[in-house]
Amino acid sequence: MPAMHFHLRWPDGSVTRCYSPSLVIKDYFQPGRGYPLPQFMDQVREALNIASERVRAKFGFACSAAMDQLADLERQAQRFDATKDTAQVQVLSFDE
Repeated sequence: MPAMHFHLRWPDGSVTRCYSPSLVIKDYFQPGRGYPLPQFMDQVREALNIASERVRAKFGFACSAAMDQLADLERQAQRFDATKDTAQVQVLSFDE
């Protein structure tokens, strides 16, 4: 199963390198594009859950690394709760 990393820029300018056990992230995001924070979080939840389920289908167990990544993204997004209606997350790049 091809894993990948993707890089994000948060509204405060910080950059995060993220993991996905599947290339499904590419179906949800485009490098160089910004997404409103609520939309980004909805899409990344769906994508990482699909990625984890693909691991389950292949190996018989969900991907804990995908769920850990999602939990980390949820924590980071909480930093912007006060401005979530205007905050943007930019997807910088994909590494396969």
